[in-house]
Amino acid sequence: MESKDSVARLIGLLAAGLLALACFLVLRPFVSALLGAVILVFCTWPIFRFLTNRLTLRPGYAAAVMVVLEFLLLGLPLLLATPVTREDVDGIRTWIERVLTEGLPDLSGVLLPIPLVGGPLNSFWDSLAGDSSQLTALVGPYAGTIAQQALGLLLLLLSGLVEVLVAIILAFFIYRDGPAIAAHCYRLLERLAGDRALHLWELTGNVTRGVVYGLLGTALAQGFLTAFGLWVAGVPQPVLLGVIAGVISIFPVGAPLVWLPASIWLFATDSWGWGLFMLLYGALGISSVDNVIRPWLIARGADLPLLLTLLGALGGVFAFGFLGLFLGPVVLAVGYALLLDWGGVKQSPPP
Repeated sequence: MESKDSVARLIGLLAAGLLALACFLVLRPFVSALLGAVILVFCTWPIFRFLTNRLTLRPGYAAAVMVVLEFLLLGLPLLLATPVTREDVDGIRTWIERVLTEGLPDLSGVLLPIPLVGGPLNSFWDSLAGDSSQLTALVGPYAGTIAQQALGLLLLLLSGLVEVLVAIILAFFIYRDGPAIAAHCYRLLERLAGDRALHLWELTGNVTRGVVYGLLGTALAQGFLTAFGLWVAGVPQPVLLGVIAGVISIFPVGAPLVWLPASIWLFATDSWGWGLFMLLYGALGISSVDNVIRPWLIARGADLPLLLTLLGALGGVFAFGFLGLFLGPVVLAVGYALLLDWGGVKQSPPP
């Protein structure tokens, strides 16, 4: 009799394992979008509660309002930035290839009239252009291939629009049924962690909220400021460049890789006033987000070491696609915080 119970238990465990594997295979194409939706809902839940409690909207209506706002804030900029015509794609590839074959433009004397910083900038640009000539000669024969690969990478990032839209759609259902889903998850955590369930629940929430606010808040701020400044200055493709600035803002010295070349382009086209505006606006406005907004937002949760941030962003892209830029650092941040908590190590507050 005992052997029969053991066999039945083994069969039950095997069936449960197969069912879990089948569920994973079914949900695997939506893992990144589902994780993105969960994190998005969790971090914006106070706004949803404001709509339901203060404005007395029904959960379904409040969820619809949140989805529309998130589409306007996240989905629409990506939609506007994505090249949709063959002319746009060919123009981007041709521009990349021309930079690789011709090198940096000759701006000798162009930067000198800029007050205070014109001389140092001119000397720096001349030395940079001279150093890049050897690199241009080296990569010139492969410019077409490199340009095609760079264009493919750019289009791959922008193709994340589909994942973002799916995540926003899934967020509607998570908003609507959020309390019930949270209650089930917490009961499961209680079974696994016992008395430490509440502590782990709050720790995970604080870390997730802090990292997402720091990364996504910085990306949105720098992307919007960059697109606005480029649009005002008359730089082509301001929305596309703003999206690129927001995406690479997760890396050190990210946004300057967009607004600084735009400033130089304006100087090269004899737009002195707008070039100076873009230079000052980028240094004092766009890049100040890294020094003000990011530390303030991350301080509300946990400070993730720079190495883990970079590894999380790069590894997240390989694991989850476009959304992995933000999912990767969040996953590593939660694991890092739980590991420190398990080892009894307290994180020092961000400076």
